[in-house]
Amino acid sequence: MGRGANIFGSSLIIGTVLGILMTAVVLAGEAAVSTNEFCTSCHSMTYPEKELKDSSHYGALGANPGCKDCHIPQGLGNLHLAIATHVVDGARELYLEFANDYSTLEKFNERRLIMAHDARMNLKKWDSITCRECHRNPQPPGEDAQAAHKKMETEGATCIDCHQNLVHKAVDETDLNASKLQGEMVVRVEEEEEEEEEEEEEEEEEEEEEEEEEEEEEEE
Repeated sequence: MGRGANIFGSSLIIGTVLGILMTAVVLAGEAAVSTNEFCTSCHSMTYPEKELKDSSHYGALGANPGCKDCHIPQGLGNLHLAIATHVVDGARELYLEFANDYSTLEKFNERRLIMAHDARMNLKKWDSITCRECHRNPQPPGEDAQAAHKKMETEGATCIDCHQNLVHKAVDETDLNASKLQGEMVVRVEEEEEEEEEEEEEEEEEEEEEEEEEEEEEEE
């Protein structure tokens, strides 16, 4: 009985020590792969890093955010999201780094939209948790802005649904809800473009009606 208790106690101590060591290794590893230096060790990431430092987000209120502050959920409560992001997205981007030619900014721009969309979908999935780390309970001035923010409560919207192209070079905005439903990237159609499309459709319908009327008159 005493010997069994001693074995159990020793096993418990060893297990606890190993658990602490493994946790420390995971946390240290996560910290190491979340630095700007690590991110920009891939040549393609040097372009967005420069854009970050030139953006209004960098240096605002004395803060100098790095890649991880927007693209990796922080804190112990989000450790599983951070690890999953590094494992899944990191492995994919590492493959694409070798599979694609990013030797010039022009070549990088060829894939910029899809990369931006992937990042937006991550933020959508996380309910823009990294945005909320700094922008907590924002109270925007103006009725339109307040109504838009109300959608976060009534329609399940999140920061990234509306706030796109804030840091890096602007690309087409994407409809994240539609993209999620359709399982593919859906570029957002602006209101002006929608109006133009509607006008073109109306004109086509009018032309078709006129042609039909002319044909009927000729038959008579």
